[in-house]
Amino acid sequence: MGKRKKRSMEVKRKKFQGVLNILSFNRHFYVIGLLVLCLILIVCAYFEISKILIWVISGAFLYGLVMPLIISAYVYDFSGYYDFKWFKDLNIDEKVATQIVNINAGFDETSFTIKDKFPNSNLQVFDFYNADKHTEPAIIRARKVTNEYPNTIQINTKHIPLNDNSVDVLFLLSAIHEIRKDEEKVQFLKECKRVCKENGKVIVVEHLRDVANFFAFSVGFTHFFSQKTWLKVFKQAVFKNVIEKKFTPFMSIFTIEK
Repeated sequence: MGKRKKRSMEVKRKKFQGVLNILSFNRHFYVIGLLVLCLILIVCAYFEISKILIWVISGAFLYGLVMPLIISAYVYDFSGYYDFKWFKDLNIDEKVATQIVNINAGFDETSFTIKDKFPNSNLQVFDFYNADKHTEPAIIRARKVTNEYPNTIQINTKHIPLNDNSVDVLFLLSAIHEIRKDEEKVQFLKECKRVCKENGKVIVVEHLRDVANFFAFSVGFTHFFSQKTWLKVFKQAVFKNVIEKKFTPFMSIFTIEK
């Protein structure tokens, strides 16, 4: 009798789920944006403003509303981000890395995939979402539909409830930018360093506040932090080695080593 095939824990993503998430979590921006656009067009028509100006205004608003959806489809639905195609370039031995940690900020779309990538590992998942600090409507809506990994533990950024030198790989995937103050980011990263083994790695994946993301998200790019900021907080957290690789022009993967 043959061996029974192990059932994958990974939750399959729907087509265009990245775009649907953006629309769902940020629908207030789109509603407000369309209402403002309609109001501007009505005012322009009433005062018989130049048609060229009307086209320019309409184009600018539509660009700001549609471009984030196009880029989100590219990054989250077609680039292989959630298939971890970027992971193969990080030189992590999946057989040696047995103690894995994934930390999110209230919305988890990666833990099941990580467990599939490290089937023999001990994966521990933490969530540092703070209802008092993280009051954005988008993250509140995201939490209502997040697919929480079993036994996820709620923590604060001051302390990760793990022993010193106990983790091989710690993932922070599009999460740590939710910590808005640099001082708190440094404190949290020091905790990440504390729990990592001497040869452990912290994998940080983030959009940057740069030109590419400005053209992708317009003013929304201010929700991210610059490369300079990340390198500064990594240095202040006393990590010795930082390697940055681009995954698409819009995301950076930082591998920081203890």
